Amino acid sequence: MKHIFNKRPGALIADKEKHEADHKEWSRRSFIKTTGLASFGLATMLGDTPIMASESNHWLRMLEAMGADDRILVLINLNGGNDGLNTVIERNNDEYYNIRPTLGISDQNMWHLSDSIGMHGSSDSLRPLWDNGQMKVIHNVGYPNPNYSHFRSSDIWATATDADTVGTTGWIGRFIEEEFPLFLEAQPTTPPALQIGVQTDLVFKSREFSTALAFRNPEEFYQLAETGNLYPTEHLGNSPYETELTFMRRTANSAFRYSQTIRKAFLAGGTSANFPDVNPGRGLSIVSRMIKGGLRTKVYMVSIGGFDTHADQAEAHAELMSNLSRSVAAFYQDLGPELSKKVLSMTFSEFGRTIYENGSSGTDHGTGSPILMFGGDIGQGFHGTPPNLIDVDHYGDPFFDVDFKDVYNTVLTGWFGINPKLASFMIGQEQNILPGILPPYTPPSGANAYIVLLGHRAHPDTPAITQIQYALLQDGDIKLELMDTGGQVLRRLEQGYKTAGTYVFDLNKSREGLRSGRYIYRIKAGGKEYTRPLLVL
Repeated sequence: MKHIFNKRPGALIADKEKHEADHKEWSRRSFIKTTGLASFGLATMLGDTPIMASESNHWLRMLEAMGADDRILVLINLNGGNDGLNTVIERNNDEYYNIRPTLGISDQNMWHLSDSIGMHGSSDSLRPLWDNGQMKVIHNVGYPNPNYSHFRSSDIWATATDADTVGTTGWIGRFIEEEFPLFLEAQPTTPPALQIGVQTDLVFKSREFSTALAFRNPEEFYQLAETGNLYPTEHLGNSPYETELTFMRRTANSAFRYSQTIRKAFLAGGTSANFPDVNPGRGLSIVSRMIKGGLRTKVYMVSIGGFDTHADQAEAHAELMSNLSRSVAAFYQDLGPELSKKVLSMTFSEFGRTIYENGSSGTDHGTGSPILMFGGDIGQGFHGTPPNLIDVDHYGDPFFDVDFKDVYNTVLTGWFGINPKLASFMIGQEQNILPGILPPYTPPSGANAYIVLLGHRAHPDTPAITQIQYALLQDGDIKLELMDTGGQVLRRLEQGYKTAGTYVFDLNKSREGLRSGRYIYRIKAGGKEYTRPLLVL
């Protein structure tokens, strides 16, 4: 039966002009973000700003003080839009074979996770992880009003915002910034996040800086890890151009304050598993070596491209699934049973593919796609329901079942033990915690047993106002104060008795007579106090 839907412009390869325009923009942004002196920021690398000497140092120092057994998250970016329907497959679904007469995966070419669910046969290397209780599948993950543009949908996933909101910070950037706030200045030596293979680093961007050390490719990483320098200078001559290039490279190398920590972990670690010499295997081999070498980075991201399978998908997608599964299997084999419990890996892609084949033996830009989780002693199982192939929207796409922001919220609360109120603040709105995805984790009561200082953000409509948000877990008296960086109280912003709940104080720069600059705000409650830095623009 022939299905005809009016697809959104740019989603179909048949929409030649709009589709090519989207790809050019996608490629242009990728190029911009992967040029210059590494990808940690050109100005930073050239010494204009000494790697956020005041912003990042304290929480970096806190990261260094954390035990080597703390939990780690590895994000695996399936770049281009993974065909979820041929990744995790509902077995014996007649409608699947009706709409995919040539691309449908036969039951004989799957490996079976259950009586009703199978996976692409080329991903068979994941079977031991499933059998050993180290793998879970979250079906049909997406978001309302999906966007079919590569770069726009990538930004939505990175920022954890709604489709109609343009975010400027990433969900991991907010996590790192809020979890490790500024109290002291210290020389940074450990990157809080590390990225191998750059498509976009927006996921790691905080309000004022990127929290990730990013490398365009494994070769760039190895250059730093093996020599301590990212840019070689020994073979440059004495011509004016070469002299200037030598100066720039030496300046960049001297500003690269993570080099010794990276090199130390690289030399202390090693790999014993047989990683495939493909992406993401090359990136995951680096991540494993860094973890085993004692680098206390909390979040890693690696990428594998090629999932934009508009044409000749069958062979290409099979190879991609093989590369992904062999790489992940080698990663956990290399980590070993104890370290594997500390490392949670999670795939994601900017969107799925159309459920219908196109005229080029491929699929076009679609909506939902499954998320695969590995490691972490998480058990085996499923969450959500496979896409309904009959009840589709007016574009011919299934409705998503699980909001990707709920997955993020579950990782923040269930894996990192973030207070649920703080996790919702990081995501930007109240989100659900998906049951049964991660093993129970009770965050230490510690300082946040009575109150949670959630942080601050710019008022969405009034730039002169900064919203300071906090949550009381019990009724009691509170005092909110603004201080200078030396700890001198400048303003008493709020004081009094409040019932348990979440509150927002609007700090108006003009009303309070504040100059642009750096401040600290402090809240006192329950005999304790909590502070965070604030930059007033």
